[in-house]
Amino acid sequence: MASSLAVCRLHMMGRGNLVKCLQKVDTFLIRNIGTNVALQGETREERDGCKSLYAVQAERLDQAERSVLISCNSRTNEKKFLKFLSTHGNIKKYFFYESYGTHAVVEFANRESVASLFEITTIPSISHESLVPFKSRLLTLRNLGLDNLPNQLSGQQSHSQTTIPINQLIQNLSGEESMDQQIISLTKAFQLTEENSRLRFLVCSLLKDIAAAFFPECTIKPFGSSVNGFGKLGCDLDMFLDLDGISGRDTKLLKLGMSLEYQMKMANSERAVTQSILTVIGECVDQFGPGCVGVQKILNARCPLVRFAHQPSGFQCDLTANNRVAMKSTELLYLYGELDPRVRYLVFTVRCWARAQGITSSIPGAWISNFSLTVMVLFFLQKRSPPIIPTVDQLRDLAGPADKSVIEGNDCTFVSDFSKIQLQSNTETLEQLLCEFFEFYSTFAFKRMSINIRKGKEQNKPEVSPLHIQNPFETTLNISKNVNATQLDRFVAVCQESSWLVQQNKKPTPSAGIKGNAFAPWGLSSLLLPSQVEGIKRKGKKRKWEPASDRIKNLLESLKNKNQ
Repeated sequence: MASSLAVCRLHMMGRGNLVKCLQKVDTFLIRNIGTNVALQGETREERDGCKSLYAVQAERLDQAERSVLISCNSRTNEKKFLKFLSTHGNIKKYFFYESYGTHAVVEFANRESVASLFEITTIPSISHESLVPFKSRLLTLRNLGLDNLPNQLSGQQSHSQTTIPINQLIQNLSGEESMDQQIISLTKAFQLTEENSRLRFLVCSLLKDIAAAFFPECTIKPFGSSVNGFGKLGCDLDMFLDLDGISGRDTKLLKLGMSLEYQMKMANSERAVTQSILTVIGECVDQFGPGCVGVQKILNARCPLVRFAHQPSGFQCDLTANNRVAMKSTELLYLYGELDPRVRYLVFTVRCWARAQGITSSIPGAWISNFSLTVMVLFFLQKRSPPIIPTVDQLRDLAGPADKSVIEGNDCTFVSDFSKIQLQSNTETLEQLLCEFFEFYSTFAFKRMSINIRKGKEQNKPEVSPLHIQNPFETTLNISKNVNATQLDRFVAVCQESSWLVQQNKKPTPSAGIKGNAFAPWGLSSLLLPSQVEGIKRKGKKRKWEPASDRIKNLLESLKNKNQ
């Protein structure tokens, strides 16, 4: 463990290694998992072997069950803190972060250590009538006169679990040597870290302790961006209350020809059951969950959920109880991200570009969503020659009997064994792929065609909608149905501008690029500047695309002259 305790910024370096054509940037691809969680040298076999999402979740959930979340004073003495906790068992990992004060995540080697810690943990010494006596693994450390000892946290720089400001990101990217390195650096700045991932599973485990009062065998798992490999620091935490693992289903009759059944209440539908469960769990989270604030029970949504903020972690949380198709979608995206590192790099880059250009928004509306953008990237990669990733149907054809999955009549089957998937040899660089992405969607026939990653090819639109992207599992649904014509027109226009910019705006020479201590934006960093696309004029049914502004053209001409 590190000797000095800096409140660590949850920082992420890329994972995996690029294909042979990208070996020049291979050294960037080893994940740094935190200040005091040191990554030992990986063998070639460990890097090449990919764990399934289920294996990753099982490992993370086990870590979370052996962990506690402790609120501490920023002047806490690290050595005293660790010595105090170590009396209850061996500490495997620990790290500190900032969210409404300083917090520590501490993972013990076994669960007995957590039980031992509970034996000496006291109830706050205030009027017992005003306390809700719910004991959880969210604890508070009291420093009994130890605040003024050396080796304290005070004076150390602390960082929140959010990404760096866009202006700082643009400046950092402008100093890179190539667009490939810019794309990798962007991903490192945005991707979830080892610590952030651990914290997300720990929050799920803390919520499970509440739900277990009613369903002792339940589990709560994160899904979506938190685990599919495309999560950005600061993204919401989507959680799934899983009751499918409860024992007692499909049991065999005893030899005596008798059996016992639990008496249970009946409901009109599975949706009604879900609503009832979330009503009760949501009320318990609101009344008993330490640090859970702003609880909303949104039960009439297409997928009923409980929404709340978890202040100790800083996460905005959504808890659902019957969203199995979303879990399969999470697994599919995770698989694609593990097949080729370029998938994640391109998704992160396109998402960041889209947010900087106002194509996506955190506010619900007619904008293109991050999920839709991710599927568009996957479709583009399926259309490369040769394809970089297989289609969903191809993954289904490789599936074995254990992979069979039909949810509510939808075929969600695809292979989970990575060794069965043979990829074709595509050697395009990240820069080439980003340029081709903009070119691809600048000319895509959105008016007539639908995007379909099951088949990996365009299909005629089954309904009238500006943008039609088929849900890979619920194939009758359009995941981009909310997008209106204006937002799609803007997406195409910005793609056209970006395609032109990325071809023209090469890295300036050192003498031309440096302005004092700053670098002139170029390559990817120039694409994150506000777009200069002028308004789209309509005449009848015809569209006239206006070119990029003269200001950007003059800027590029100036850069070219300086280079000469």
